[in-house]
Amino acid sequence: MAQQRTQPITQDKFLLIAVKLLHRALVEPARTQCKRGFRELYEGRRLPLNRVSMPDASTARFVLALDYSEFRGRLNFGAFRASLETLLNNLAAVLKAGGKVPLFNAEHPDAMIFGITAVTVEDEQPNVMVLGTEPDDGGAMVLKLMYLDPAQFREGAAG
Repeated sequence: MAQQRTQPITQDKFLLIAVKLLHRALVEPARTQCKRGFRELYEGRRLPLNRVSMPDASTARFVLALDYSEFRGRLNFGAFRASLETLLNNLAAVLKAGGKVPLFNAEHPDAMIFGITAVTVEDEQPNVMVLGTEPDDGGAMVLKLMYLDPAQFREGAAG
């Protein structure tokens, strides 16, 4: 049986794909459709995103997940949308400027967290969103929006 050869893509191209997929799924559509997608994520379901043709003619399937366990306050669509738009704008600005995005390994060896944050404030409580990625058992690439404990950033800034 012939093996399929795949070529890895650069981090910049991967992030560009991720930003476009997130924008198309949760910013560009009508508000009711975006809210429906948020509700699915909030309830712990994964949101299927588009298949993407890669430079080596292979295709990659992407899904979206949300981890809001570290969100402070009550997460609603408005707070989520503000975090997401801030994150997408921050990622796009770094990509446009040609800057290097720091990468962090997560608990899983194939998982990564991109070191660009989105800090938003809801009811005087700051929250920090980041984008991570990990493969799932079904062969898809999971784009994972995660809220991080904002206290760790205050501690880092104070130290």
